[in-house]
Amino acid sequence: MAPVNDPHWIIHLPTTFTRADEAATLAVALRRSLGHVLAIDFGETTLSEADRQHLRTPVWCDHRLPGGSRCARRADHAGSCSADCAASPL
Repeated sequence: MAPVNDPHWIIHLPTTFTRADEAATLAVALRRSLGHVLAIDFGETTLSEADRQHLRTPVWCDHRLPGGSRCARRADHAGSCSADCAASPL
């Protein structure tokens, strides 16, 4: 990842989904298939309605864990945080 003080870009990826859970399913699939791409910070993934993009819902917990990794579980998970993506079922 680039240092925080360097400019970086965010990709907004509009979909035709009409339900948040469908969009979250796509986000999970993208993370599983592109998780090896270090330039993508999936921990910061959020969902928003097209007409209310200022209201964002996080997909993952994103809590910082010891060692600098992030929790990979869903934002509303119960129990302790985990860096394991497999611990993040839909």
